[in-house]
Amino acid sequence: MIGARIACVCSALLLGGCAALLPSSAQQSHAPWPDYQTAERTFRQVQIETTSLQDLHALGIDPGRSPNILLLSHADLMRRLALSGGGDPAWLAPQIQACIKAQLACFAYEIEQKSISRQRNGNFFLDFLGFHRRTAVSGWQFDALFIIHNDVVVYKLWSGTPSIESVEKETTPLGPLQNFDPSVLGL
Repeated sequence: MIGARIACVCSALLLGGCAALLPSSAQQSHAPWPDYQTAERTFRQVQIETTSLQDLHALGIDPGRSPNILLLSHADLMRRLALSGGGDPAWLAPQIQACIKAQLACFAYEIEQKSISRQRNGNFFLDFLGFHRRTAVSGWQFDALFIIHNDVVVYKLWSGTPSIESVEKETTPLGPLQNFDPSVLGL
């Protein structure tokens, strides 16, 4: 009787702790900002027609020192703005038009920073055998574009998602047999 109780308690502890065995992952871009709010604050510090390239670098926006900052030439910028296919540049802001006309004196920094965490949770055995998987996804994303003409920021643009929260559910009624490949058995 006591042995059955001990076995029951041990089983409950073992099964309860199995959720910790589920995989988790994180996707983070190493860039100048640790969180969305810091990215937004830094973006607001950049003043059009005032912030110099040196000021931008002092804020940590420097592709030579900070990873994951894309340096765009004037030609890359034209492609991003859909001007390479005959798009009308007249709809662009005058600062962008002047920058593109300057060609080599015009470039841009593009930053796409995200921090995404994926945590699987639920029943370990159902997940492990492929019957039911539940993944909680959380994080944030911030994208910024700084257009620089003659070493001065002439235009800036941003977009982002301050809070990403979602749940991915995958149910496979037949578990490991659902995606069974008969060729494994030589059939």
